[in-house]
Amino acid sequence: MIRLTALLVTFLIAILTARAASESDTIIIRSDINAEKITRDLDSLVNTWYVKMALRNNPDVFSNDTAGVQFSDSVYINRLSKINSIIQLRFNSIIRAHIHVYTIKKRDKFMAILGLKDYYFPMIEDIFDSYGLPAELKYMAVIESALNPNAVSKMGATGLWQFMYSTGRFYGLTINSVVDERRDPVKATHAAAKYIKDLYDIYKDWILVIAAYNCGPGNVNKAIRRSGNKKNYWEIYYRLPRETRGYIPQYIAATYSINFYPEHNIVPLPLNIPIATDTIMVNKDIHLTQISEVMGISLGELRALNPQYRTGLVPGSSKPFALTLPMSHLGDFIDLNDTIRSYKSDIYLSKTTRIADPSRTIYTPVDIKGKTKLFYKVKEGDNLGFISEWYGVGLSELRYWNNIYRNTIRIGQQLVVYIDPAKSEYYSKVNSMSFADKQKMIGKTVQVNSSTARATIPTEADGDYITYTVRYGDTIWDIVKMFDNVTTTDVLTLNNISDPGKIQVGQKLKIKKKS
Repeated sequence: MIRLTALLVTFLIAILTARAASESDTIIIRSDINAEKITRDLDSLVNTWYVKMALRNNPDVFSNDTAGVQFSDSVYINRLSKINSIIQLRFNSIIRAHIHVYTIKKRDKFMAILGLKDYYFPMIEDIFDSYGLPAELKYMAVIESALNPNAVSKMGATGLWQFMYSTGRFYGLTINSVVDERRDPVKATHAAAKYIKDLYDIYKDWILVIAAYNCGPGNVNKAIRRSGNKKNYWEIYYRLPRETRGYIPQYIAATYSINFYPEHNIVPLPLNIPIATDTIMVNKDIHLTQISEVMGISLGELRALNPQYRTGLVPGSSKPFALTLPMSHLGDFIDLNDTIRSYKSDIYLSKTTRIADPSRTIYTPVDIKGKTKLFYKVKEGDNLGFISEWYGVGLSELRYWNNIYRNTIRIGQQLVVYIDPAKSEYYSKVNSMSFADKQKMIGKTVQVNSSTARATIPTEADGDYITYTVRYGDTIWDIVKMFDNVTTTDVLTLNNISDPGKIQVGQKLKIKKKS
């Protein structure tokens, strides 16, 4: 009888333990999944330059995406077992929930990560290999920043590897009002590799290293002590900070999703990032806007390739700094080096403008008197950059009208937009249009009273050339952008111009016709 009672007690304990485990698992999914962070990181990608350009060129890419697909747990387990990794990739319901964020809930934004990985992963793998680190640790950059070198967390962690100020300085990164090397993908990856190696020397366990990278070794050590000196991540799980409890599942989910995205019918967003780039050391001050306007390279692209220069100034006179350029422009940069530096040097290299970016002047709001007031309700996938382009208004104007600091907006928020009355009928439809249709509006000419809202380009045809008449406010870069087949160097050479900053209103410039 006593033995039977003991068996019954044991059986009841087993049932209660299983039930508690089941309830705990439910609680974990509800409270520990980092869906908010994943969503925030993925949404931030839409504001990056290359992604914005890709969406402008492929406005239907998100709307044409097929629905997400789920698989049985056995399929996920089998696929994870096929990934070559010295880091154990286990599976549970928490990991499944994270996988669904990438492959179902935010699959459209995940396409952007897949487009960026071909640019960043080879660089990360190469650097990690030089430090003797496992290549698969590259997936940490996905969960840290969604491969966005300009990402900034609520706590101020910055860059591809989300370094806080003190940690970044400790690992040799320059951080000041002009340069923030936490945003430099190469230097930040070297710093991350050093930090990861130091953590491995402490724990000798890659999962604990990844956890410690997220919450710091102090929190991991505390969790180990409170768990009776256990050193297995899943055994100290409940002793870790809430965010870190979701960090390893998110890492495994990102690893799975990047390896098996084709099985989920996800297609990488086609990004026009120049894979062939080169770096040149600059030992004199130079501004990205000078390079942009003289060489005809988009300022947005230069900033995307050199995100560490906060104001656009490369302060080479203080110490040599690296400048990244598309390989196709490196030769022209070397040839035009002196010309670039002398171009508007009184504006861009003045000591009074070393901190404030002269290309980002203090905003003076446009007078709204006589303009038509329209309203726009923010929808999923929107950002201020898109909205300003859809309505043909300045981003600074949109912020000013709506008292918005930086670019943060929320779904359902109502924005006010002031439009020229002659164009109000055209723009009044924007609020009810689909995302794809709104993207098609970008760059289109608005017809007003049977004449176009855009001025025509003042040109004359002359044999093999087009003659362009310089207008007030024109720069060589502005002019080159109007034509498809020329570069800044072509125009300067053809017109015997040594100083691109000295073109004059009314001057005739020859532009070679498109062959």
